[in-house]
Amino acid sequence: MKGRIVVLDEVQGRPAAALIVDGQLQDLLVDPIGDDALPGAIYRAVADRLMKGQGGVFVKLPDGNGFLRQTSGIAPGARLLVQVTGPAEAGKAVPVTTRLLFKSRYAIVTPGAPGRNISRRIKDEGVRAALEGLAEAGMASADETLGLILRSACEGVDSDEIAADIAAMRDLAEAVLADTNGGPELLVEGAGALEVAWRDWADPAPDEVIEGGFADLGVLEMIDAVLAPHVALAEGHMMIEPTRALLAVDVNTGGDTSPAAALKANIAAARDLPRQLRLRGLGGQIVVDFAPMPKRDRAVLDQVLRAAFKGESAETSLVGWTVLGLYELVRKRDRLALGDVLESGV
Repeated sequence: MKGRIVVLDEVQGRPAAALIVDGQLQDLLVDPIGDDALPGAIYRAVADRLMKGQGGVFVKLPDGNGFLRQTSGIAPGARLLVQVTGPAEAGKAVPVTTRLLFKSRYAIVTPGAPGRNISRRIKDEGVRAALEGLAEAGMASADETLGLILRSACEGVDSDEIAADIAAMRDLAEAVLADTNGGPELLVEGAGALEVAWRDWADPAPDEVIEGGFADLGVLEMIDAVLAPHVALAEGHMMIEPTRALLAVDVNTGGDTSPAAALKANIAAARDLPRQLRLRGLGGQIVVDFAPMPKRDRAVLDQVLRAAFKGESAETSLVGWTVLGLYELVRKRDRLALGDVLESGV
């Protein structure tokens, strides 16, 4: 199965999307159970309790609470427009922000961040000039506080389609920003798995989009493998096991305990770790117990880790080595853990 393939289907009765590149599962999106707030949803909220010790404030949403990491200028009872930034952990409030983004496949409208920006991934000067013209025309009548980003997926797309996307996001942003009176209310629904797949996997463009192909393409078996803690590597294996406090990753070489085997296993684990975390929806504090190797080899592994995590959409901080020889990193939770969304044995 060569090429970049997007597969749209269902898992356990819920919409799901899989991104497969050259036969390997690279990303997986599954809609959560019930009425959980989806990332990107925009609410009119009411400020509730200030939690200065935690550097934030609880806000009232239609079906629960959100937590906004901001206190300056916010008083209890104030009406706010907030956007969901990620999933709510069990027993915790939904994380929200007042920095709203209105995203479509080709355009992102940015309230409070004026300017016209074209994705740096578009290199052709002629294409950039044409897009700059579309951006200026599309935002000419907009409020001056609204900014616009044209995404890299615009390259090679008909100008009328891009102009329509800009207009839709501009109009939506202006309507939402004007709707500040009243109690807690959902104003813009968050993007589900299928919508996010169409929007965020468009660059580079997929070679093929298949609907209803999880069973035929072996995607269900790939998902089962992701739900298991054991990850086979070309050299050895690693175990990925969430705990209440942190995520533990253990790398093993198997029968060969030589330094050369350890370095090979560690490099393979480091290269695959971003994909595994992405697919499993895991984040927070992560501790990796790499296979024992000489300290001089740590510099090699540092380079591999930096290269592996470069370009990951989820914010990741590579903290480094502890005195006990463990490797620490912190990854922002950008989705629910797959193990919490799906039952094993799909």
